[in-house]
Amino acid sequence: MSQLPTTAQASRRFDLSQQFTALHKISVALSRSLDLGQTLEAMIQALYEHAYMQYGMVCLFDKTRSALFIEALYGADTEVVKGCKNVRYRIGEGILGTVMSQQRSLVLPRVSDDPRFLDRLNLYDYGLPFICVPIPGPDGVPLGVLAAQPMELHEDRLPASTRFLEMVANLICQTVRLVGHMSVETEALRQERDTLRRKVKHQYGFDNMVGNSQPMRQIFDVIRQVSKWDTTVLVRGESGTGKELIANAIHYNSPRTLEPFVKFNCAALPDNLLESELFGHEKGAFTGAVRQRKGRFELADGGTLFLDEIGESSASFQAKLLRILQEGEMERVGGDTTIKVNVRIIAATNRNLEEEVRAGHFREDLYYRLNVMPINLPPLRERQDDIVGLSQFLIAKLAAKQGRELRISDGALRLLMGYSWPGNVRELENCLERASVMSEEGLIDRDVILFNHSETSAMAPQGLPRGVAPPAHLDAPGDSDMDDRQKLIAALEKSGWVQAKAARLLGMTPRQVAYRIQILNINMHRL
Repeated sequence: MSQLPTTAQASRRFDLSQQFTALHKISVALSRSLDLGQTLEAMIQALYEHAYMQYGMVCLFDKTRSALFIEALYGADTEVVKGCKNVRYRIGEGILGTVMSQQRSLVLPRVSDDPRFLDRLNLYDYGLPFICVPIPGPDGVPLGVLAAQPMELHEDRLPASTRFLEMVANLICQTVRLVGHMSVETEALRQERDTLRRKVKHQYGFDNMVGNSQPMRQIFDVIRQVSKWDTTVLVRGESGTGKELIANAIHYNSPRTLEPFVKFNCAALPDNLLESELFGHEKGAFTGAVRQRKGRFELADGGTLFLDEIGESSASFQAKLLRILQEGEMERVGGDTTIKVNVRIIAATNRNLEEEVRAGHFREDLYYRLNVMPINLPPLRERQDDIVGLSQFLIAKLAAKQGRELRISDGALRLLMGYSWPGNVRELENCLERASVMSEEGLIDRDVILFNHSETSAMAPQGLPRGVAPPAHLDAPGDSDMDDRQKLIAALEKSGWVQAKAARLLGMTPRQVAYRIQILNINMHRL
């Protein structure tokens, strides 16, 4: 506690110059922190040190309990400060409650002269004055009261001291309102964050993962086990098999679920930018580096970093990545400070890393560092039992996106099961979205299913499941090497451009023919 000037050095009479000094100190205290308790305590400490007012006290009104409660007190013993949180004053009770009810300042020339003074804290000098002023509120109702006791008896200075405390109360009003708004916004953000966390956890929960085939059930069991630990995971599989979804499931079901999940595609940037993106850079490290920037490893500190397409990275980048995986430390580009990070790595690739290692394109030591817990995702053509479940899941997702009910016929499902799906689940989703757009009534039937026409040669893989019909082809008389567009044009020419006749030649419905004319961009008007 700062020492006050002695009587010989300065009078404790509160003059105009001291008011300006005290107000400056109080305004600084009020602007330093958004912690209401700390701010108010610093303010009433300034009252003691610069305004010669002791035992400053701020009481705020609690609407739910309809009473004043002490928010800050300065100058009392630690035990008194701890106990004051339980002290309350009802409206009209004591000096503080009276000021709250009357909504105007109250000055006691001597404490002993007014029987309304309760002195529940047993602090104040009964021979000295006492000043209590309301803290104004936005709706005319005070937010609370500010009270303090001048250190000497100078009745002629009481009006000036009261006006000064009223100015301080106005400053407190702004701070209380600001902190209140911040608290409301912070609570709203906290609730939104918790809602999003629950939503994401449900979205990537094990119960929400689609797949009943034996290979997928085994993979789900592995994910459940590996999610519990910080083991490095390498997810392998063809493009479109859902490697990123697996990485999400591992992170959001791990102990790191509340920490960041940062994704990075190693094939998305040239080698000279990869290092800056992953490790960050210092200001002035290179042309255009106008400020310090954190890399993905720092952003993911405490959480998980998903490195997609790790097989596409260069040899120099692999060497730098190996160090951070081994030592858990790195430097920003252009910096010399070693930064420790705690990051779980999940990598993914669609390449055969064993062949890449043999060919010298991928470091063997990095391969073993990443391949601690491999998860191999089978292509969709090897788990056709999952196509029905995946289709139903994706159609429900599309229905929610389009805001309508969508259904799929058994014939369409059989058609989907007969396709080889070189693009895997991603291609299935695209196919169903195209079909849903063309389904005016919300029923996805065979006639609106259109595979990628560049893949028509792969539509009928060897060994279709028993009872599964082969997909519909455009079989028109003529050259067997013609693609679907040429076959449809040939049928239309033979039928005199009558779509119904062309449909009979092709063994299709008129609706299927009309749909393919539109999708294959056949101009009926110019022919």
